Amino acid sequence: MSVSELAEKDRRGPSVNQSDLLVRSASAAVLLALALGAAYLGGVAAGIVVAIFAVIVHLEWARITGATTARTIPFAAAVAVATVLAGLGMVPAAIGVGILAAIVAAGLSREAWLPAGVVYAAALGISLLAIRVSSEYGLVALLFVLAVVWATDSGAFFFGRLIGGPKLWPRISPKKTWAGAIGGLVTALIAGIAAARVAGIPVTPGLVAVAAFLSVACQAGDLFESWVKRHFGAKDSGHIIPGHGGMMDRVDGLIFAAVAAVLLGAVHGGANGIGRGILIW
Repeated sequence: MSVSELAEKDRRGPSVNQSDLLVRSASAAVLLALALGAAYLGGVAAGIVVAIFAVIVHLEWARITGATTARTIPFAAAVAVATVLAGLGMVPAAIGVGILAAIVAAGLSREAWLPAGVVYAAALGISLLAIRVSSEYGLVALLFVLAVVWATDSGAFFFGRLIGGPKLWPRISPKKTWAGAIGGLVTALIAGIAAARVAGIPVTPGLVAVAAFLSVACQAGDLFESWVKRHFGAKDSGHIIPGHGGMMDRVDGLIFAAVAAVLLGAVHGGANGIGRGILIW
């Protein structure tokens, strides 16, 4: 299928019947349970679960960008190792493994796609677990980030379909609208405030701004993945999640939001206070 045909299919939008919605809902429920269970347990259990997600993301990236299996597997293993190390609280070592793997990938490839895939997948695992292993507010901060991301995705989907209207960036993603983007942002703010109140975190203008910042980062991540797929003429990143597509299609926004949260938390709360830096303003 050509890029122009894909674009036309996107403009028409998918036909979603009741059975499709049931499949999508069941898949989403399973992913939600896995994510929340891993977040609650932390440690090696979280490291293993998130490592599986990160490895799948790397494999899907490699498939889209045309990397060979021989080159993909060793770097997928490096992503897994880096993620598990982060789950064990060894975040500097995890970052070191990720950087080393990306450097080796860059040395083996004439293009930037192979090392970029290593960075992209490792960023998912390391950033999520760097938040979770924070000495203060680690679990609460991670749940806050997840709530904002899930609300952004759900709000953008709902309001985009309900209202429609002008496209956000039609050359990159013909289905996304300004109504969806604004709806996703508003929904994210509501979810972030609600999550903070449930956890007993003071809701301040700074925290609301953090929720807005993470929502924008989430939508930027969604657009980035759309651009990568459009560049290579791919409709979906894969078919591993029934009713949804690939793992990349589900965590694209989460990757950008989690990295943004880690950077913000580290700047505001210090390298050892990422959770506090995200939440306490």
